[in-house]
Amino acid sequence: ASSLIMATASQRTHLGARLMSPLVLLVSLSFADEVLALQPARGPVGPNSARTPAAASTPMASASLSVETPSAAAAPFDMEAFDKAVMNTYGRFKLAISHGEGCSLFDTEGKRYLDFAAGIATCTLGHADERLASAVSAQMRKVNHVSNLFYIPQQGELARRLLETNNLDRAFFCNSGAEANEAAIKLARKYAHDKRGVKKPVIITAVNSFHGRTLATITATGQPKYQAGFGPLVPGFEYVPYNDVAALEETVRKFTGPKLPFGLGEEGELAAIMMEPLQGEGGIRPGSTEFFEAARRLCDETGALLMVDEVQTGVCRTGSFWAHQKLGVEVDVLTSAKALGGGVPIGAMMCKTSCDVFTPGTHATTFGGNPLACAAGNAV
Repeated sequence: ASSLIMATASQRTHLGARLMSPLVLLVSLSFADEVLALQPARGPVGPNSARTPAAASTPMASASLSVETPSAAAAPFDMEAFDKAVMNTYGRFKLAISHGEGCSLFDTEGKRYLDFAAGIATCTLGHADERLASAVSAQMRKVNHVSNLFYIPQQGELARRLLETNNLDRAFFCNSGAEANEAAIKLARKYAHDKRGVKKPVIITAVNSFHGRTLATITATGQPKYQAGFGPLVPGFEYVPYNDVAALEETVRKFTGPKLPFGLGEEGELAAIMMEPLQGEGGIRPGSTEFFEAARRLCDETGALLMVDEVQTGVCRTGSFWAHQKLGVEVDVLTSAKALGGGVPIGAMMCKTSCDVFTPGTHATTFGGNPLACAAGNAV
């Protein structure tokens, strides 16, 4: 659920308290209002916006922003026709977006909004960023897609640049965060099978986590509301309360104890611990150093992989390039998407060489890592 605030001049007196809610996504501004009355001046509103020194010094100053107003002859957007043709999988606001610039969005009626959602943690550079647009359009004129049966220079460059930001060695590219997490789950299972002889691999995730919408990733997601109606779920997942070291240790012991003959009583064996370094869907809860240090220690003791889902937190969204780096732990597997392409669909799964067990035919993707998506990633 989220809130939509329509902030006109008459409502502004009540805006301060309502903006404190973390559920606010968009703030609507009448064109007569100053943008900066809602947010202190810390830079231009958009990449092409100009602000005078005087304007930059006061939070009440107005900022210039080029606005495309819809043609008077343009037909209004038909929401009924949209709803007849498109599946009802979202609780949509009665709002159709026409275009954006920087931190602002504009609807089909010309109204301007201050965008707090960023496409849900995705539009890293804002809307209509010239650098991103130029990189993608230039690549489109050359070649936008080829199969991964060929070498793709843009993909190699993006992999190299990403791996320079962490302690990992190899990258696999896909199209979304869910696909990146699917790749990580498959890697953890195959590593457990091939390298450790595990027959029933188990992956531990957190209560109130979120890892995606595919069948495996909603199972990894520790929230029953996302799993309802999609059973039977994928076996091999266990959940522990986030930041609860004792619960994590107890669950690990459950899957690393002595085994009975003929598989009697065997519930599975630990393959990986998969955590978000900061829970988003779980209520904006940062991971504790103690919890992640314990996860690292337990993985080292059992031979399991420590995997972090940085789909929402990665690519400089928390003050460091990767959020787990603030926790002082090294990981074996890392997933990324959302901010990586600045709004162009792309995902990545990175791992250490020691656990890179994928070989030709064991995992693949048609669109992942194509020249267009990787040009966007390199621009970001």
